[in-house]
Amino acid sequence: MERKRNPGTAIPHFASLHAGYRLESSSMILPLRILHFEDLSVGMTETLSKTISSDDVVGFATLTGDRNPIHLSEHFAAKTSFGGRIAHGLYTAGLISAVLGTRLPGPGAIYVSQTLHFHAPVRIGDTVDVTVTVAELIPGRQRARLACTCRVGGEVVLDGEALVKVPSAAKSKRPLPHI
Repeated sequence: MERKRNPGTAIPHFASLHAGYRLESSSMILPLRILHFEDLSVGMTETLSKTISSDDVVGFATLTGDRNPIHLSEHFAAKTSFGGRIAHGLYTAGLISAVLGTRLPGPGAIYVSQTLHFHAPVRIGDTVDVTVTVAELIPGRQRARLACTCRVGGEVVLDGEALVKVPSAAKSKRPLPHI
């Protein structure tokens, strides 16, 4: 049975700017790339592009319990300063987490902290371009400071900084996942 795609269903697109190649995927199951601390260098960048669908917003509301009508009710949202439904801010921030946990640095990376600055709303149908760049490496603690930016049509809608602990190849006792 062929699965029908709803209009606006998200199709993520990945581009590894550091490596000079592009990866594409038709689902949110992201291709994994394992990088150890020793593999990282300042300036490495990974990008994800995702079009936000109504199903994404409803799914996020279901998972988190955040049923604010600004996200779910067109009737309610039309009467607000936004003039229509918007995506949850933390859904957009979650796309940063998708990059960190699957591509840069990838499996095994653990969040230590994340700052977020919201600049503009993300609307249903918007394509969000998420860019994560290695800004600093802290070898003594196996930490990486990452600059994180989300844009819609070139406009920054969210930015911030993540601090993550990255496994060391030399110190790692865990088996690598099969990818």
